[in-house]
Amino acid sequence: MKSILARRTRHSKFTPVNARVLIDGPSELVFDYAIPAGLDVRPGCRVRIPLRRKSATGTVLSTVEPEQADFALRELESLIDPEPLITPVLLRTADWIARYYGSSIESVIRSVLPEGVRSEENSAKTRRVAVVDGAAPPEVMAKLEKRAPRQFAILSLLAHAPGFRLAVADLGDGNAAALKAMEKAGLLRLETEEIRRDPDADNVEEILESKPLSLNAGQAAALDVVLSAVADPEKARPILLLGVTGSGKTEVYLQAARRALDLGKTVLVLVPEISLTPQTVRRFKSRFAAMQDQVAVLHSNLSQGERFDEWHRIRKGRARIVIGARSAVFAPLPELGLILVDEEHENTYKQENVPRYHGRDVAVLRAAFEPCAIVLGSATPSLESWNNTLIGKYELLRLDQRADGQSMPLVRVVDMRLEQTKHKGGPAILSDKLRTALEQRLEKGEQSILFLNRRGFARSLQCTACGHVCQCPHCAVALTYHRTDERLVCHVCGYQSIVPRKCPECRDPGILLQGYGTQKVEEVMAKVFPQAKFARIDADAMRRKNALRDTLAAFKAHKIDILIGTQMIAKGLHFPNVTLVGILNADLGLHVPDFRAGERTFQLITQVAGRAGRGDLEGEVIVQTFTPHSPSIQFARKHDFDGYSEQEMEFRRQFSFPPYAHCAVLTSRSTHERRAEFTLQTLHLRLAEDLPPGITLGEVLPSPLIRSHGQFRFQITLRSHRARPLTRHVQQILAKTTLPEDVTVVFDMDALNFS
Repeated sequence: MKSILARRTRHSKFTPVNARVLIDGPSELVFDYAIPAGLDVRPGCRVRIPLRRKSATGTVLSTVEPEQADFALRELESLIDPEPLITPVLLRTADWIARYYGSSIESVIRSVLPEGVRSEENSAKTRRVAVVDGAAPPEVMAKLEKRAPRQFAILSLLAHAPGFRLAVADLGDGNAAALKAMEKAGLLRLETEEIRRDPDADNVEEILESKPLSLNAGQAAALDVVLSAVADPEKARPILLLGVTGSGKTEVYLQAARRALDLGKTVLVLVPEISLTPQTVRRFKSRFAAMQDQVAVLHSNLSQGERFDEWHRIRKGRARIVIGARSAVFAPLPELGLILVDEEHENTYKQENVPRYHGRDVAVLRAAFEPCAIVLGSATPSLESWNNTLIGKYELLRLDQRADGQSMPLVRVVDMRLEQTKHKGGPAILSDKLRTALEQRLEKGEQSILFLNRRGFARSLQCTACGHVCQCPHCAVALTYHRTDERLVCHVCGYQSIVPRKCPECRDPGILLQGYGTQKVEEVMAKVFPQAKFARIDADAMRRKNALRDTLAAFKAHKIDILIGTQMIAKGLHFPNVTLVGILNADLGLHVPDFRAGERTFQLITQVAGRAGRGDLEGEVIVQTFTPHSPSIQFARKHDFDGYSEQEMEFRRQFSFPPYAHCAVLTSRSTHERRAEFTLQTLHLRLAEDLPPGITLGEVLPSPLIRSHGQFRFQITLRSHRARPLTRHVQQILAKTTLPEDVTVVFDMDALNFS
């Protein structure tokens, strides 16, 4: 980290220790300041400092020995908070992230201490309240009723108020003088109290307390190991809990959390998507009903005020359970005893912008630094985590049977190449087998889920005369037709345009819709099953706040027969009446230029299939595919993670792909195609000049998505068995290279996205 000395001054006294301060704002300025005598400044503190001719705020990164200089430093003005807002463990974690992922410490600190907490514009919301210790004596009330009716009315209201507290604003206008007089007479107290901006406040669903469930032998054995780790985390390894869908992993989580709380510890629960947060919150609030107000939520959809309140509740120990997406890994929990990472395989745990950390891996690191127990749960673990169990770095626990004793759903694979010959008028959306299965479920009053990981009505708009496809002017992708809005939409940058009546290229009117998305499926289903009730869950249908929660609640109440959705419905949902899952096109993510494509397809099919047969009724899954012999599909059909991982790991080993090597991507972006390519070619030459041993340097190639958001993109792939030397080498070359003003170069260690 580059240190910059603050402005010289003749009026500052020299002190033995200086503070290195990250200045708030969009820049990454780090200044050294002298610490005035008597000011207890520690790393992680928030301070007010002089900056040029005005005051500014910042965060103390470290305290350092003063350097020899012929001038003195300016002094800190004051502490904003008496205690550090960033704990020593989180500061240590931030330093590790910066060095491992090649990010600046400033960008990491801004993730650890979010804008909603740092900004001086945010503060606790307060209100004035009138408080009494109990109902006033009858003689006092009788006296006030005659001489001061307004005071009598106020005390009467307070006598029936919860906790004998009432907001001054609720008393109406014109009571200021009466309240002041009553306070002076000792009849009440006027206090200022904080108002929590609760992210879950508008949820009207009643939360009923749930009791711990009886565990089967597998669950009990797994829980014993987790409890041992909670009791003695310094001797414990990270735990990978591999449990088939419906095996009761959540119950193990809940009972382990109870033990951690009983020991006076706190609990952090990470979920892969914001959409899964509400149902996880419901489960924990139901189990810990007596301490519902001690459950906090952290994710990027919170308002600044909600984030401020939740973050400070956590820091002050008022919230002992924190549930959130990847950014919640930095929650300032004191006495952390247990971290639970649900669906640890999900790529949404990887941050896509600076700093590009992986939430799961940072959670494992934080568990080592605290120290505390950590459990990574999944029915389809990432091959990185799986390999860590094979080499003894993680401890493996398995739940191979469903908790209720039910068998895994029967999975049938339908070859859509044969079905296509029956539907010569267009693409077959429903095979005969799936259509028949849906009819049977409707007759029995059972529910079904249809999965298609593509939103919109049609994949593209193509001219039958000249072959022209309507494309985004800013990205190298076809526009998707959305019938609801009557618009063509780019799913990369969000660009929208009207639907042309004629081909923009040759003016021929024969322009047709190609492919299909969830909107098209919804329309077709309404025609095929007019008596059924449908709902669609995707990013377009769920724009309204709480729309997802309301739709899932309706489905749970059997008000919906068939649920159509994207990957938003692929995981974490438990609906016992769902006996059929239809995967409409299993090939969507299978043939993309990414070595993880097969792994992701296997995981997605397995997770979606797991939504069926979770109750007393047997489940069935129908997978529609044009490549039925793909190993990803065949192993998923048999629920065989061991077979798939063995085959895929051998392929990865032969070609030195993760988990046998670290894979990083260096990407250049610019509105000028040649400039982006030339910049990366220059970097390639410099990287190759003094390449450390053990690093494999790929060639400069166009990114699979060559143009995005109006910028051309080129990339280099680097692989190494050791991450630190790779990161260090790339960062040294970037530091010595002056980039053109309109070219951006991004380094992504342990990259998951190669598009």
